[in-house]
Amino acid sequence: MQRYLVGGAVRDRLLGLPVRERDWVVVGASQAEMEAAGYRAVGRDFPVFLHPETGEEHALARTERKSGRGYRGFVVDASPDVTLEADLTRRDLTVNAIAEDADGTLIDPCGGQADLAARVLRHVSPAFVEDPLRVLRVARFATRFAPLGFRIADETMALMREIVARGEMAALAPERVWRETERALMHDRPSVYIATLRESGALAALMPEVDRLFGVPQRADYHPEIDTGVHLGMALDAAAAAGAALPVRVAVLLHDLGKAETPSDVLPRHPGHEHAGEPLVRALCERLRVPATQRDLALAVCRRHIEVHRARELRPATLLRLVEALRGLRDGDFFEHALAACAADARGRLGHDDDPYPSVDYLRAARERVLGVQARDVIAPGMQGPEIGGQLRAARERALAALRDSAGS
Repeated sequence: MQRYLVGGAVRDRLLGLPVRERDWVVVGASQAEMEAAGYRAVGRDFPVFLHPETGEEHALARTERKSGRGYRGFVVDASPDVTLEADLTRRDLTVNAIAEDADGTLIDPCGGQADLAARVLRHVSPAFVEDPLRVLRVARFATRFAPLGFRIADETMALMREIVARGEMAALAPERVWRETERALMHDRPSVYIATLRESGALAALMPEVDRLFGVPQRADYHPEIDTGVHLGMALDAAAAAGAALPVRVAVLLHDLGKAETPSDVLPRHPGHEHAGEPLVRALCERLRVPATQRDLALAVCRRHIEVHRARELRPATLLRLVEALRGLRDGDFFEHALAACAADARGRLGHDDDPYPSVDYLRAARERVLGVQARDVIAPGMQGPEIGGQLRAARERALAALRDSAGS
C-alpha cells in the first residue's frame, strides 16, 4: 500500500502557487484495507476516503472504461493491481497527471512538467473525448491560469469541439454546469471562460442566450468596442478587477441578454433591451438551476441598469422607485451588489476601465435620504394606512428632490 500526492497540489506547487488542498492516490490497497486502517469512505462513484487525522481525500488508483453517455457513463476498476501510471494516464490534462512520492520524487508519465514550462493545457490521451465535463474543466483551467500565460493546445481544442459536436454536453447535469461556471467566474479573467466555451461551441450548447450576444453591434459613442459579446467579457473582467462577489459577476454575465433580441433595423441602438432581457434571464436561470439569490440580482440588474446609469437624471418619484426596486429599503447587500454590477457594466468598455462612476455615490446618498424619512415623521392625528403611505412617499420624494438640487448646485 503506497500513497502519492497528485493533481492540483503538485501542479500548483510547481507553478509557485499556494496549495489550498491536497489529494492523494493510493496504490495496492482495497476498500476493506483502507477502512481497516481508519479511513472513512465517502465516494459515491468511485472509492474515495478521508484520512482519519488530516481529513484529506485519498482515492484508490483506478482506470475507467466508457460505458454510456455523459460524465458518469463509465465502468471503474479500482482493484489493488491498478498501477499509479495507469491512474495518471486516465486523467484529463498532462499538468494534472503528475504525482509525487513520499521522498519528493515526481512521477510524470505524460509530460506534464514540460507542458507547465511551456504554459500549455494539453489532453493526456484520446480518451479525453469520453467525458463532456472536461470541456468545462479545461475552460475553467484556461481561465484560472490565463494570467500566467497558459493556452489550450490546438489538438485539445479540436477534441473539445468534437465532444460538443457529438451532443455530449446535453448529458451534463445543469447543477454541474453551473458549479463549474461559478468557479470560473470567480477567477481574475472570467472573460476567458466565456471565450473558451464559445470557441469550442459549448457556449451555444449550454448558454445560447449569452452566445447570441457576440456579433451584435452597439453604438460606438457609448461602446467603442462595438461588439456586445466583447463588452460582456470586458464587464466581467471589470467585476473581477473590483473583487466583486459571485452574485455580482453572475448579474454582469446576464445583464445584456436582451440586446440579442433587438430588431436588425434598429441596430446599433438597443431601445428597451432591459425589458427584453428579463425572460431570457429567467429561462437561463431555470434551465441551469441558478440559485435564487443570484437569479434575483441578475433580474434586477437586467431590468434596472439603464436607470442606474442615469440615476442623476431621474425625477424624485422615479428615483424612489429605483431605490425600492434595488431593495435599498430592506437589503443593503443586495443594493450594493446591484450598484457593483452596474459599475462593472459602465467600466467594461474600451478605454473606460478607470472611469469614475458617480451613480454609485448618488444612489447611496438617495438611499440614505429615503431611509431618513420614516412613517413616524409624517403621521398626524386621524391618519389612516393609505394616507400614511401616501404622505410617506411624498416626504421621501421631497427628500430626493432636495438631493437632486444639492447635487446640481
